[in-house]
Amino acid sequence: MQKLTNRSAAVDRSPMTFSERIYIPSIMKGMAITVGHIFKKKVTVSYPEEKRPFSPVFRGLHILNRDEAGRERCTACGLCALACPAEAITMEAAERKPGEENLYREEKYAAKYEINMLRCIFCGYCEEACPKDAVYLSETLMPSNYSRKSFIYKKEDLLIPHPKTQDGAK
Repeated sequence: MQKLTNRSAAVDRSPMTFSERIYIPSIMKGMAITVGHIFKKKVTVSYPEEKRPFSPVFRGLHILNRDEAGRERCTACGLCALACPAEAITMEAAERKPGEENLYREEKYAAKYEINMLRCIFCGYCEEACPKDAVYLSETLMPSNYSRKSFIYKKEDLLIPHPKTQDGAK
């Protein structure tokens, strides 16, 4: 038996036995693993019929919150767009007209607010960066679509319904 040493590893160069040359022990080990997997519980989930449980810290689709009076909380400060590592959020700020000051607390609002869900990595940094708690990641799964354009959510898609104009509210 000849042993070669190379720094820290030793290589065994002894000739193989007859059973090692015909690979029967290796084939039997592989077959045992295969048979063992046949009788295990299946991990496949039939999605529409069965839903798997999610983690309590799961982050889903974005929502733009409103305050108690039904006003938009977003003041277009841009901190959520700056905090986003994937650069998925784009926004444009605008100032309110002089007659609207009595309705809203803030002078600025987000005239355009878009999230590209194909770029979003659902990290939650936008939610943490928002000083007004306007951005919230819900527990809703992102639906599948056939076009890339349908994955760009605009402000109208993200805002929760206004409590006074919501169906059923009188």
